[in-house]
Amino acid sequence: MSALEFQNVNWQVAANRHAHHTDKFSSKELIVRRGQSFNILIVCNRRLQSGERLDIIVSTGPYPSESARTKATFPVSSEASRGGWNAVLSANNDNVLTIAIVSPVNAPIGWYTMDIQISSNGRISSAKLGTFILLFNPWLQTDDVFMSNQAERQEYVEEDSGIIYVGSTNRISMVGWNFGQFEEDILNISLSILDKSLNFRRDPATDVANRNDPKYVGRVLSAMINSNDDNGVLAGNWSGSYTGGRDPRNWNGSVEILKEWKKSGFRPVRYGQCWVFAGALNTVLRSLGIPSRVITNFNSAHDTDRNLSVDVYYDAMGNPLDKGSDSVWNFHVWNEGWFVRTDLGPSYNGWQVLDATPQERSQGVFQCGPASVNAVREGDVDKNYDMIFIFSEVNADRITWLYDTRNGTQKQNSLDTSSIGKYISTKAVGSNSRMDVTDKYKYPEGSSEERRVHQKALSKLKPNVSFGATSARNLSGEEEEPSISGRFKVTGVLTVGKEVNLALILKNLTSDGKTVTVNMTAWTIIYNGTLVHEVWKDSAIIALDPEEEVQHPVKITYAQYDKYLKADNMIRTTAVCKVTDEAEVVVERDVILDNPTLTLEILDQAQVRKPVNVQMLFSNPLDEPVKDCVLMVEGSGLLRGNLKIEVPSLRPKEKSRVRFEILPTRSGTKQLLADFSCNKFPAIKAMLSIDVAE
Repeated sequence: MSALEFQNVNWQVAANRHAHHTDKFSSKELIVRRGQSFNILIVCNRRLQSGERLDIIVSTGPYPSESARTKATFPVSSEASRGGWNAVLSANNDNVLTIAIVSPVNAPIGWYTMDIQISSNGRISSAKLGTFILLFNPWLQTDDVFMSNQAERQEYVEEDSGIIYVGSTNRISMVGWNFGQFEEDILNISLSILDKSLNFRRDPATDVANRNDPKYVGRVLSAMINSNDDNGVLAGNWSGSYTGGRDPRNWNGSVEILKEWKKSGFRPVRYGQCWVFAGALNTVLRSLGIPSRVITNFNSAHDTDRNLSVDVYYDAMGNPLDKGSDSVWNFHVWNEGWFVRTDLGPSYNGWQVLDATPQERSQGVFQCGPASVNAVREGDVDKNYDMIFIFSEVNADRITWLYDTRNGTQKQNSLDTSSIGKYISTKAVGSNSRMDVTDKYKYPEGSSEERRVHQKALSKLKPNVSFGATSARNLSGEEEEPSISGRFKVTGVLTVGKEVNLALILKNLTSDGKTVTVNMTAWTIIYNGTLVHEVWKDSAIIALDPEEEVQHPVKITYAQYDKYLKADNMIRTTAVCKVTDEAEVVVERDVILDNPTLTLEILDQAQVRKPVNVQMLFSNPLDEPVKDCVLMVEGSGLLRGNLKIEVPSLRPKEKSRVRFEILPTRSGTKQLLADFSCNKFPAIKAMLSIDVAE
């Protein structure tokens, strides 16, 4: 009888991908999840006889080895063995063999090659079967990324669009984001990110072997999504000037960013800010099978000296100062990935913070996490990774200093233990509403548990914490109570193009008359506190009768702020209020101006593979023309890639109507995202949920 020879292979792609929850990926190759069986058909020149032997060889990475578990050779047998790679002959019909293959639940993820070796009539022949992709398996209880709740798995692994919260504590708003993890080439690009990392370049064999561990993969990705150190995906820019790239506010999603990175020969895409880094990291985590979500922390502390406090400076004229390296961001966006912490113990399993925004170096590289959210809540700042920094982001004390520019001295003005880490938010499962997860990060502000955790964190830091910070909280009760209070109140509409109307409300808290000297400024800022330009200032002397409250009007005209307002639409107003022989009272408020409305409407019922028209409506609210208008549209499952439409200039008060066509490729509820930019409005956003019928 002639020797048994391999002829071809049928990967059973459709059935396997359906069983492995990978059928949404637009690419055509075999994509399977670890620890779960998949079937292939091997066609030979004749029937397999007893005494003939088949072996399967799988390998991943450039230096596969059995000792590193990046290569395995295993026999096709009649029954499964425990652990390791397995192949079971489940049917032998004429010359077609059905083989069920199972990978170990802790196998490294990534691209694999598969070969077959046939021992027949005393000779051994081998053939290359092809390649497949192995991913993490959140459906499998023994996988480190297992997620038991089906609705959560659907949201955090399979949902390809989402919402990111931005703004400030007194004005939370949302932007839509196209994650697009199933779009063409995105999975390949996600895997190639790992191959471009510093770890892979230094020691590819070890790096590939470590890809069995979601915490390793998550940490590497947190370094690679930013371009610092490693030519990663996105270059950060918080300067307010984005020449040579795109204003971070203009992106609608990750797909365009990841494709651009690959197309340019893996040169960093310009530019990102925190929600852009987080949106891109979320796409990559979900594509690889790590459940993930995007988290926004309002009043987020950037504590550079690891002392659990941030220092903020003003001068006597009410100018915010760019002094010191600490800062408070109006909001900061990071990710959480869901997996077990075999290194820390079961109480630290679950959501883990991963942050790809380049803020501080960790082990010499701009990377951050994974840090267990449970550990943050318990103040376990000595646990891996980057716990002190993340604990500070949500818990630091805010210390306000007044700096005397004449002699270079500074004095502490106030200490606030509760303003940092507010309204920690993420999109709810299965809906577009906001879910508040602040209680997952910390105990209620002012509770005995919260104070216990703060003390615990400080005591773990003792060796490298400056004395001032520990004593700041203890001394806060001894400062003299101020005799006046102040706050800014919004008294008109907050809209780009209109005058900004506020009132400084001063109240005399005593039964004596007081005279208050007030110095006020307003600056346009970037959301992370970067100062752009002073746009207004004023001084006043205000007399207050006993227990009297007065309102001092603040008016900032469009002409004053127009040239200096960035896409953030943020203005910081400050007042330094001084009663003779008393400590100053510093009053601050950031206001966010609303953009004019951009409206999207669908003009017909959407159906798979049937073109449908969408219309954009915009009217210029200004008394001057707007020009250089561009509309950018994208949405996974609704159109391939993205549309860029140049819109004609608009005369003052003119309405614009633009029609465009989309071609839905998948049924269900899909999210269409639009960004409209022009010389006067750098980034106006709109989103529309579209129900696509089969």
